[in-house]
Amino acid sequence: MRDSAPDPVLAAYRKSIDNIDAALVHMLAERFRITQAVGEYKAQVTLPPADPGREARQVERLRKLAVEADLDPEFTEKFLRFIIDEVIRHHERARQG
Repeated sequence: MRDSAPDPVLAAYRKSIDNIDAALVHMLAERFRITQAVGEYKAQVTLPPADPGREARQVERLRKLAVEADLDPEFTEKFLRFIIDEVIRHHERARQG
């Protein structure tokens, strides 16, 4: 049976993970604040909510970054596409007023 005392090594890893998760949430919040402004601007100047060319360039750029960072590019693309889809939904809402 394991001792009930917390494992200090595991606790240190988990603290780092918690800090990274907090940073990710704050970064995503800032990203969505900016993309919301983009959506409002697009609505004002009657640009379409989606920009497939930009999206494709971003996916390709981030896939390359993922490879350089030793991160699965498939995972990275799925994560980015999830974000892009959410941004487009926000832009469509902004366009509807």
